[in-house]
Amino acid sequence: MSSDRPSPSRNHVRTTALTIALAAAGVVAMAAPQTQAAPTRANTTQADTTQAAAHHNGPSTCRGEGVDPTARIRYQSDVVIKAPLSTVFALQTDVERWPTWQPPVLTMKRLDPGPLRKGSRFRWTTPAPATPTTPATTLTITSTVHQLKRDSCIRWSGPAIGEGLRIDEGVHVWTFTKVRGGVRVHTEETWTGDQVEADIPTATEALGRGLEAWLSNLKTTAEAANRHDRQPL
Repeated sequence: MSSDRPSPSRNHVRTTALTIALAAAGVVAMAAPQTQAAPTRANTTQADTTQAAAHHNGPSTCRGEGVDPTARIRYQSDVVIKAPLSTVFALQTDVERWPTWQPPVLTMKRLDPGPLRKGSRFRWTTPAPATPTTPATTLTITSTVHQLKRDSCIRWSGPAIGEGLRIDEGVHVWTFTKVRGGVRVHTEETWTGDQVEADIPTATEALGRGLEAWLSNLKTTAEAANRHDRQPL
């Protein structure tokens, strides 16, 4: 018997697409402001997770600026990546390449020339699933870089707008720290807006999946690049 309700796996794909996108736009989620989710990836050992968590001491910042402290939607997480710091940071900040390793990023366009820096802007799109309060749509996200320190951190923010859905303001901070065996990547994001705040638990769950997927993709891509670079000629 047919049904108009999407399958759970289809919902999961759509939800992941939305959350990775919003995360990258500078838009996150967590109902409890200081709650941290520990990564649980197959490629992350228990020692990696313990080491990553040990370095976290409260909200992350970039050049003294962090996420929105008043936001009701918030999420943060960590992962240790076994690759050089320069490789990880370059991969994350080369925004034009995001579609090559993040499938939910449908399109990406830099709005200014040159290397990514304070004041840089980029616009990209991603699918967003239907929720009990919003329709399925494609979000257009315009992100502005506010702080950036090479091989250390980046902070950006911006709105995400689609047909029947709007996230007023999202703020996203990434920090990168050398640790034994690789790089600890910490990400924290907040978002605000009447529509997303109408269902904080749903937004929180979706954003959590998205950020964890983003970290996993970053880890997989950076470690694969590192293995390739180390192969003998």
